[in-house]
Parts: sequence; structure tokens; C-alpha cells
Amino acid sequence: MLWFMEGMCFWPSFLVISSSSTFIVSYVIALFKRDVDVLFPYISDTGANPPESCIFGLMTAITSFTGMVTMYARYKFVEKLSERTNGVSPCLNKTALWIGMLSCLGMSFVATFQETTVTVVHDAGALLFFVCGVVYTILQSVISYCAHPYGCSTTLFCTRVAIATIAFLAAFPTIICAGFVTQTSLHRNTGDKDFVFHLVSAASEWIVAFSFVFFFFTYIQDFKMFTLKIRTEFVEYSY
Repeated sequence: MLWFMEGMCFWPSFLVISSSSTFIVSYVIALFKRDVDVLFPYISDTGANPPESCIFGLMTAITSFTGMVTMYARYKFVEKLSERTNGVSPCLNKTALWIGMLSCLGMSFVATFQETTVTVVHDAGALLFFVCGVVYTILQSVISYCAHPYGCSTTLFCTRVAIATIAFLAAFPTIICAGFVTQTSLHRNTGDKDFVFHLVSAASEWIVAFSFVFFFFTYIQDFKMFTLKIRTEFVEYSY
């Protein structure tokens, strides 16, 4: 059996590939068409114009769905683990799930409402995605601590804490500096008054985004340990 087919390992593996491909492919196409600058455009800028906007929207929607499946599988894994060890609070586990789902919902808004057409909804979706995404990584780091040593090794816990910390710290300049960016053009000049704010915000945005990618990468080892099965039950009705 191939390693990515062990247990539920396929889902986080596919999530890592799809999410990183979404960022990179749309950036390369936008750069090739000269729709964005080489140096740190916003991620959404790389999916603002066709054809990259079509690819960005499709791949982001796929990533959002895969993220929901992965988060739910993680929730069920922790739930089953807690039945044996009582290490993780069911309330904490459920809260992390719903926060993660809200993050995926925000990603869906980003994919559906492009920044050059429905800016307000797009920005609201991006804010929901980043804020809830960062909170999700923090909550999962706490869950990893509570599940140690049964559901998480010390090395894996420290790795998740480091990634969550980077995402948390990078989220602040992403959001704050974005508030000082007034120019809506996809191309920037170093002489623009808000260029520094744009550069810091965009660079931090890429850091947060890939922090999420690497955080889900840490799920791969855990997901080899379990499988999920669907049980169908028929209920007889009398007519």
C-alpha cells in the first residue's frame, strides 16, 4: 500500500498539495501574463483577472471542501481518542471544528467573490479565513498538548506550536497594514505612499497562508493511525 493511502492519510496529503498549488499556480500564471508584480502581490491579486481567476476560484473551492473533510476527520479522531484517555475536552474539540469550518467558509467567499468585483464580501471572507484559520491552529495545538503522549508526540506538538505562533504573529501585520493600503491597482510602484504597508501586509499574508499549509502537513502522520467508515441504516415507515 502506498503511504498516502494508509488510513485517512489521503485527505491531509491532498489538502497540502491542492492549497499550495492554488497559491503557486495562480501566481505563476498571473506573473506570466504580467497581471501582477514579481515582489509579493496579494494572494488574491494573482486570481483577479482571467484566466488565472477561473483557476484560482476552482482550486480554492476544491481546497475549501478538502479542508472541511480533513477538519472533520481530525475531529472524529480526537473524539475517539478522548473516549479512551479523557485527555481532550469534547467542548474544545467541537469548538475547534466549528472555527475551522468558518475558516473554510471564508475561503469559499474568497473563491466566489473576486476582489475586483465584490471587494467588500471578498475582504470579509479573507478576514474570516485568516482569523479563524489562526485560531484553529492555536486550538489544535492545545488539543495536541492535551492528547500527549497518546495522540501526539512531543516533537509534533512543538512543531504545531511553532507553526501556530508564526501564523499568529504574521496575522497582525497582514490585517493592520492592509488597513493603510489605499491603492487598488494590481501593480505597485516603490514611490507609492502606501507601498511599505502593502509590502509588509502582502509578505505577511503569504507567511500566514503557507503556515496553514505546513500545519496540515503535520496531520499526515496522525491520519495514518485511523479510518472512518460510513454506516447506512434503513428506517421502515408504515404508510
